[in-house]
Amino acid sequence: MDKYVMGKIRNVALFGHGDAGKTSVAEAMLFNAGTIKRMGRVEEKNTASDFDPDEQKRGISVKATPLAFEWKDHKINLIDTPGFADFIGEVISVLRVIDGAVFVISAVAGVEVQTELIWKMADDYGYPRIVFVNKMDRENAGFQRCVDQLAQIYGSRIVPFQLPIGEEHDFRGVVDLISSKAYLYGDDGKATETEIPSEMESQVLEAREKIIEGAAEASDELMERYLEGEELEEAEVLSALLRGVSEGAIVPVLCGSATRNIGVDLLSNAVINSLPSPQRLQEIRGTKKGSEDEISLKASPESPLAALVFNTISDPYVGKLTYFRVFSGSIASDSSVYNSVRDKEERVGQVFYICGKNQIPAHEVSAGDIGGVAKLTETSTGDTLCQKDNPIVLPSIEFPEPIMSLAVEPKTKGDEDKLSVALARLGDEDPTFNVRRDTEVKQTIISGMGETHLDIMMERMSRKFGVNVNTELPKVPYKETVRKSAKAEGKHKKQTGGHGQFGIAWVEVEPLERGGGFEFVDKIVGGVIPKQFIPSVEKGIRKAMEEGQLAGYPMVDLRATVYDGKYHPVDSSDISFQIAGSLALRNAVAEADPYLLEPIMNVEIVVPEAYMGDVMGDLNAKRGRILGMESEGGLQLVRAQVPMAEMLRYSIDLRSITGGRGTFRMSLSHYEEVPSHIAAKIIEAAKEEKKERD
Repeated sequence: MDKYVMGKIRNVALFGHGDAGKTSVAEAMLFNAGTIKRMGRVEEKNTASDFDPDEQKRGISVKATPLAFEWKDHKINLIDTPGFADFIGEVISVLRVIDGAVFVISAVAGVEVQTELIWKMADDYGYPRIVFVNKMDRENAGFQRCVDQLAQIYGSRIVPFQLPIGEEHDFRGVVDLISSKAYLYGDDGKATETEIPSEMESQVLEAREKIIEGAAEASDELMERYLEGEELEEAEVLSALLRGVSEGAIVPVLCGSATRNIGVDLLSNAVINSLPSPQRLQEIRGTKKGSEDEISLKASPESPLAALVFNTISDPYVGKLTYFRVFSGSIASDSSVYNSVRDKEERVGQVFYICGKNQIPAHEVSAGDIGGVAKLTETSTGDTLCQKDNPIVLPSIEFPEPIMSLAVEPKTKGDEDKLSVALARLGDEDPTFNVRRDTEVKQTIISGMGETHLDIMMERMSRKFGVNVNTELPKVPYKETVRKSAKAEGKHKKQTGGHGQFGIAWVEVEPLERGGGFEFVDKIVGGVIPKQFIPSVEKGIRKAMEEGQLAGYPMVDLRATVYDGKYHPVDSSDISFQIAGSLALRNAVAEADPYLLEPIMNVEIVVPEAYMGDVMGDLNAKRGRILGMESEGGLQLVRAQVPMAEMLRYSIDLRSITGGRGTFRMSLSHYEEVPSHIAAKIIEAAKEEKKERD
């Protein structure tokens, strides 16, 4: 593949809801460019972008896949992105490295939830975009219905640049309203230029009038002349349109069928003609390492290197693959780069362009282009690659917090070490996948963006690293405490052949205020327990608190006072008083009215107003307390406090209630007493579990 100047490069992503046909659109674009010899199909598991076994098994995209190809003296770096909410992290990383977007929507389903969410993200970046209405050959396809829906949501900047010739099974081509030409497609996907069908002339005239209005809106001068009734020339209309699209003031709507390769060649034309090149960025802004001092570099190959890593893949054969966008300077094969985030130098081997699983060797990857390299040891997604003598840190990629967690354990005992290594590798590959060890409930917890996301990560771990796991919902870290004071004796007396064991300790327990933790008080007088054994009593008490009395959960918020006891000059020992302290605490707690505490979470939920009633009703059913509501950018923000036990599957519940339009985040607030009827079930379940273990 030739090296291209910045003005001839287009970095574009395909966005949209799952099953809109993004992968099929990418396949047709590659086929038309001659990059692949035969169009694959998702159902046949042979497309260029969905080559991962996880994608082929499920028939969906789960990774963002760069697809570099050449089209009419231009290079297009097309990135096929997932359309399911569980893989939104892939979309977020791609949004940092493109210059324009193509939104693919289904002519049958119209604008769906993921399209709405990603559209808003693209708005935040100010990216110009094109809409491609796909599946025009399907039953119940409706181009005008989709255009009306888009216009209703996104306003007057939605402008159809094409009209379909026929719909559903009769769909056979498109009318290009800009050039006033019709294109009919054969079974081989080849277009034949022809006259506009006579029955469409009035429809075309009306649509062209809307295009002229759109062009006029993109230019104050044209708008003035248009309102005065002056006829606008075709060349100036076209110029205004292209400027309006590249600036994001106009969103052109095209149509076609990817699987029948109708209209996809015109989409490729639109990408190079109306979406901007990397030259849209005049300069790159970053900061100095370890400070907030801003640095700016001119976005050109002659400037010092500044590249952002936007994806990392663990390949079992090649090792770690790192995908990056070069914003300034260049990365050459067999060179060194500096990772300014981790303060490490990396040795670069062969750099390459990416087309699915194929790597196209390159001498260098220059400013404006996207490339990859294998076997960088320290570098992860979001890191900046630069020159050590010109360090810069580009703004990193901000990924959403995981919203669902599972506890995992290896199916076989010998896999514990392999499990921790495999989970760490998966975490390096996917920043939305987190791993932690919860010492309170003694579980390894994995967290991700949803049920499907976590399922795929576990399958990937099995396939790539040979580790199989059992999963379950995480245990809730309940705690135990007491309501009143009580005193009790702990006696440990054991006679053996040699030295015996002897220790007696009297302990009083008292409740502390919530969050008070634990206090140990020594009130021994007269040496009834020698000073060297007082720490042993405390150690025994702490050990008993770790194991709890009601359901095996740690005890908190109490004071334990040792005030009396007995010892034997020969048989007393450290272990004797540890056991005595432990027994004393258990006996005292049993008389001190123990009860369970549960974690209460601060929850913030953002939903469209239409779903507020259902969301509030669901929170009330989950024993939640609504703290307040406020408007936030056309959405409603609900603040509530809800027991953690009710929130373990909330990502699934909220997605079901809101059709995927709701988002939430939560953090620990405090602990509260568990209602008695629920506590009884928890204690009973703990006893059953202990019985099974024993």
